[in-house]
Amino acid sequence: RKTKKRNFRALWQIRINATVRGAGLTYSRFMEGLKAAKCTLDRKVLADIAAQDAAAFTELVNVAKNALKAKPGAALAKA
Repeated sequence: RKTKKRNFRALWQIRINATVRGAGLTYSRFMEGLKAAKCTLDRKVLADIAAQDAAAFTELVNVAKNALKAKPGAALAKA
């Protein structure tokens, strides 16, 4: 059971990363941006949006990018 959960989480991360890289971010920077924007979507929902609705996911990427720019210390960050 733990292995199944672990495998699904890894699959979601791969799906999110593949879509986010096309938008010019990395997975970790994207998740950091969503956290800074106080977006509470989990990885399962993000992976589903990435696979099903490209326009909505592009909007999430823009939200994450804007949150990274507005974050304190943004001059040091790579966005």
